[in-house]
Amino acid sequence: MALDNLAPAKGSTHKRKRVGRGQGSGMGKTATRGNKGQKSRTGYKIKRGFEGGQQPLQRRLPKVGFISRVTKPYVINVEKIKAIAELDEITLESIRGVHKMAKTISKVKLIGASAKELASKIKDDNITYTGK
Repeated sequence: MALDNLAPAKGSTHKRKRVGRGQGSGMGKTATRGNKGQKSRTGYKIKRGFEGGQQPLQRRLPKVGFISRVTKPYVINVEKIKAIAELDEITLESIRGVHKMAKTISKVKLIGASAKELASKIKDDNITYTGK
Protein backbone atom coordinates (compact mmCIF):
# COMPACT_ATOMS: atom_id res chain seq x y z
CA MET A 1 0.00 0.00 0.00
CA ALA A 2 1.27 3.45 -0.95
CA LEU A 3 -0.12 6.98 -0.94
CA ASP A 4 -0.50 7.01 -4.73
CA ASN A 5 -2.97 4.11 -4.82
CA LEU A 6 -5.25 5.07 -1.89
CA ALA A 7 -8.97 5.28 -2.77
CA PRO A 8 -12.13 5.88 -0.74
CA ALA A 9 -14.30 2.89 0.15
CA LYS A 10 -16.82 1.86 -2.48
CA GLY A 11 -20.08 3.79 -2.12
CA SER A 12 -18.72 6.29 0.43
CA THR A 13 -18.47 9.23 -1.99
CA HIS A 14 -21.13 10.86 -4.18
CA LYS A 15 -20.95 13.03 -7.27
CA ARG A 16 -21.72 16.73 -6.77
CA LYS A 17 -25.18 17.87 -7.95
CA ARG A 18 -24.68 20.18 -10.97
CA VAL A 19 -27.80 22.31 -11.25
CA GLY A 20 -28.80 24.55 -14.14
CA ARG A 21 -26.84 22.64 -16.82
CA GLY A 22 -29.61 21.89 -19.30
CA GLN A 23 -32.76 19.85 -19.50
CA GLY A 24 -30.92 16.58 -20.09
CA SER A 25 -29.34 16.72 -16.63
CA GLY A 26 -32.76 16.56 -14.98
CA MET A 27 -31.88 19.71 -13.04
CA GLY A 28 -32.19 22.33 -15.77
CA LYS A 29 -34.71 25.14 -16.34
CA THR A 30 -35.57 26.17 -12.76
CA ALA A 31 -32.39 24.54 -11.36
CA THR A 32 -34.28 22.75 -8.53
CA ARG A 33 -35.61 26.06 -7.16
CA GLY A 34 -39.28 25.49 -7.97
CA ASN A 35 -41.35 28.04 -9.89
CA LYS A 36 -41.27 31.82 -9.42
CA GLY A 37 -41.27 33.69 -6.14
CA GLN A 38 -38.63 35.36 -4.00
CA LYS A 39 -36.86 32.12 -3.07
CA SER A 40 -36.24 31.22 -6.72
CA ARG A 41 -34.45 34.51 -7.51
CA THR A 42 -30.72 35.02 -7.48
CA GLY A 43 -29.28 36.83 -4.45
CA TYR A 44 -32.14 35.70 -2.23
CA LYS A 45 -31.33 35.90 1.48
CA ILE A 46 -33.89 35.93 4.30
CA LYS A 47 -33.26 38.08 7.36
CA ARG A 48 -32.98 36.28 10.67
CA GLY A 49 -36.40 36.15 12.36
CA PHE A 50 -38.31 37.19 9.18
CA GLU A 51 -41.77 35.63 9.05
CA GLY A 52 -43.00 36.66 5.60
CA GLY A 53 -44.26 40.10 6.66
CA GLN A 54 -46.07 38.86 9.77
CA GLN A 55 -44.89 40.59 12.94
CA PRO A 56 -41.90 38.47 14.05
CA LEU A 57 -42.00 36.68 17.40
CA GLN A 58 -39.15 38.75 18.90
CA ARG A 59 -41.13 41.94 18.16
CA ARG A 60 -44.45 40.55 19.40
CA LEU A 61 -43.08 39.74 22.86
CA PRO A 62 -42.27 42.49 25.39
CA LYS A 63 -38.74 43.48 26.25
CA VAL A 64 -37.65 41.81 29.47
CA GLY A 65 -34.80 42.65 31.82
CA PHE A 66 -31.95 45.11 31.90
CA ILE A 67 -28.57 44.91 33.63
CA SER A 68 -26.73 48.19 33.94
CA ARG A 69 -22.97 48.12 33.41
CA VAL A 70 -22.59 51.09 35.76
CA THR A 71 -21.88 49.83 39.29
CA LYS A 72 -23.89 51.87 41.75
CA PRO A 73 -22.31 52.38 45.17
CA TYR A 74 -23.70 50.89 48.37
CA VAL A 75 -25.08 53.86 50.37
CA ILE A 76 -24.49 54.14 54.13
CA ASN A 77 -25.98 56.89 56.28
CA VAL A 78 -23.34 57.76 58.91
CA GLU A 79 -26.01 59.36 61.10
CA LYS A 80 -27.70 55.97 61.55
CA ILE A 81 -24.52 53.86 61.82
CA LYS A 82 -22.39 55.72 64.37
CA ALA A 83 -19.69 52.98 64.41
CA ILE A 84 -18.36 54.18 61.02
CA ALA A 85 -17.82 57.73 62.31
CA GLU A 86 -15.81 56.30 65.23
CA LEU A 87 -13.31 54.44 62.99
CA ASP A 88 -9.72 55.76 62.79
CA GLU A 89 -9.28 54.85 59.10
CA ILE A 90 -12.21 54.27 56.77
CA THR A 91 -11.58 51.49 54.25
CA LEU A 92 -13.86 48.83 52.76
CA GLU A 93 -12.44 46.25 55.18
CA SER A 94 -12.88 48.47 58.25
CA ILE A 95 -16.50 49.21 57.25
CA ARG A 96 -17.14 45.47 56.85
CA GLY A 97 -15.86 45.02 60.40
CA VAL A 98 -18.56 47.26 61.88
CA HIS A 99 -21.37 46.94 59.31
CA LYS A 100 -22.74 43.83 57.61
CA MET A 101 -22.28 44.08 53.81
CA ALA A 102 -22.26 41.62 50.93
CA LYS A 103 -18.84 40.47 49.68
CA THR A 104 -19.72 41.61 46.16
CA ILE A 105 -19.89 45.31 47.16
CA SER A 106 -16.89 47.17 45.78
CA LYS A 107 -17.97 50.82 46.15
CA VAL A 108 -19.43 52.63 49.15
CA LYS A 109 -20.92 56.11 49.44
CA LEU A 110 -21.22 57.78 52.84
CA ILE A 111 -24.17 60.14 53.25
CA GLY A 112 -25.46 62.26 56.09
CA ALA A 113 -24.76 65.61 57.73
CA SER A 114 -21.38 64.55 59.18
CA ALA A 115 -20.21 62.63 56.09
CA LYS A 116 -18.04 65.53 54.87
CA GLU A 117 -16.21 65.66 58.20
CA LEU A 118 -15.07 62.06 57.69
CA ALA A 119 -13.26 62.94 54.44
CA SER A 120 -9.83 63.04 56.12
CA LYS A 121 -10.31 59.51 57.55
CA ILE A 122 -11.12 57.90 54.16
CA LYS A 123 -8.10 55.90 52.92
CA ASP A 124 -9.79 53.95 50.09
CA ASP A 125 -10.50 55.21 46.54
CA ASN A 126 -13.71 53.18 46.37
CA ILE A 127 -15.29 55.15 49.21
CA THR A 128 -16.90 58.51 48.49
CA TYR A 129 -19.00 60.93 50.49
CA THR A 130 -21.64 63.56 49.82
CA GLY A 131 -20.24 67.06 49.99
CA LYS A 132 -22.90 69.47 51.23
